Amino acid sequence: MATKAFKSEKIDAIKAKAEKAQVAILTEYKGYSVEEITKLRRTIQKEGGDYMVTKNTLAKIALKGTDYEVLADAMKGPIAIAFGFEDQVSPAKAVANFIKESKKGAILGGALDGKLLSAEEAEALSKLPSKEELIAKMLGSINSPASGIVGSINAVMSQLTRTMAAVRDTKTA
Repeated sequence: MATKAFKSEKIDAIKAKAEKAQVAILTEYKGYSVEEITKLRRTIQKEGGDYMVTKNTLAKIALKGTDYEVLADAMKGPIAIAFGFEDQVSPAKAVANFIKESKKGAILGGALDGKLLSAEEAEALSKLPSKEELIAKMLGSINSPASGIVGSINAVMSQLTRTMAAVRDTKTA
């Protein structure tokens, strides 16, 4: 049986993560081994998030008064919460990929900006491009016209150089 101090520490830890998180994804971890949960946790941590297995009652108390309080009704059965601190998409993507690979568990829902996400909406979030991919696409779009201009100028200059070389060759022959 967990002591009152242990429960209080757990509540404080969940609340601290919830307060700095940008997104929370609620997952079912039934059937996962400790090694699988650790692997998923490490994957999410690399993406700037965290994955916590927790008791529903403690999570409901901890999330009260935060943007993720809306998750309380969805907390049924064995659950874990994936928090994303740097990016809204990465935790959902990591969880969805892990579920796809292991064929166990499920996304139960999520919360983003105080809005409850259904399981389908949370999975749709996992299919969006990540922040880094969006930045790369945007920079590519910005760079594309400049690259086209440079290519056009380079083509004109190289054609002029080849023409001048051909004229020189005919004059010397």
